[in-house]
Amino acid sequence: MTDETEAAPIEARLAKLDWQAISRQLNDQGFATTPPLLTPSECDQLAGLYRDDRQFRSRIDMARFRFGQGEYKYFADPLPDLVQSLRANAYPSLAGIANVWADRLGTGERYPNTLEAFLEICRKHGQRKPTPLILYYQAGGYNCMHQDLYGEIAFPLQMTCLLSRHGEAFVGGELLLIEQRPRAQSRGTAISLQQGEALIFPNRYRPVPGSHGYYRVNVRHGVSTIASGERYSLGIIFHDAK
Repeated sequence: MTDETEAAPIEARLAKLDWQAISRQLNDQGFATTPPLLTPSECDQLAGLYRDDRQFRSRIDMARFRFGQGEYKYFADPLPDLVQSLRANAYPSLAGIANVWADRLGTGERYPNTLEAFLEICRKHGQRKPTPLILYYQAGGYNCMHQDLYGEIAFPLQMTCLLSRHGEAFVGGELLLIEQRPRAQSRGTAISLQQGEALIFPNRYRPVPGSHGYYRVNVRHGVSTIASGERYSLGIIFHDAK
């Protein structure tokens, strides 16, 4: 990231990404990483919001529901400008990838070109609660493997941005992806991000080429145990919840 005083708007930063390369990575390896999308001060600003409960609609204690050790909070409407801009401006490029995946799997699903049009579909199915969130872990914390599904409508891709300094603010806490392929053992991947970088990954499944065309591979994600320190991250889920 360049000097923070010269940081471009989120829309411009996203536009500069090599979306063809991101699409290839998603198709070839099941995930893609970006250069830093958020500046250190933006990361600190978002992490600092976590202490202000007025910003959020709900808080989840992971241990209570046996989701892991840690907690997360869903933002309330209206979303912070930075979060809204990241969500709205990342969506169109991801919708193009999502439509290719739908064609390959023959689902018949079509994702509109804008986030607002997609959220209108969510609203028609009773999904009106915003789903972007901040996750917080202390030493010993972790997140069990899961999928973020909140109703009938689910966008097939999502993003997470690391807000803390890996190796300084915390140690451990790698992002985990597990793919469950038919008639085969599961494959796991551990991914380390640096502050401000984003991971793009499937929400629940992705198409993989086989000998008879494409087949569906289920994907779950989580976070490995935090060895020390504190870890904050921003999750961008594109469908809303009931």
